[in-house]
Amino acid sequence: MELLDRFMLLSDAAQFAITGGLFWAFAGFAGVMERRRMKRRDVSRLEQVGWVPWLGLFMACAVIGGGMLAMSLPVVLGSL
Repeated sequence: MELLDRFMLLSDAAQFAITGGLFWAFAGFAGVMERRRMKRRDVSRLEQVGWVPWLGLFMACAVIGGGMLAMSLPVVLGSL
């Protein structure tokens, strides 16, 4: 709970930068999972293609995260 309170006290630009970074981290995870699905073997039932649209999630999270980071960049760089 203390972490959420600290997050709420940050400036809007810092909140955008952190949230954009989290979106990019999830986009990286989605990219790894999409690559894993493309490289699968057709050997057993356990390795069947799943229902999660990893490529769509990757693209959406990368665009949203990139936009949030781009919007926060001038303020974050100005505070350095």
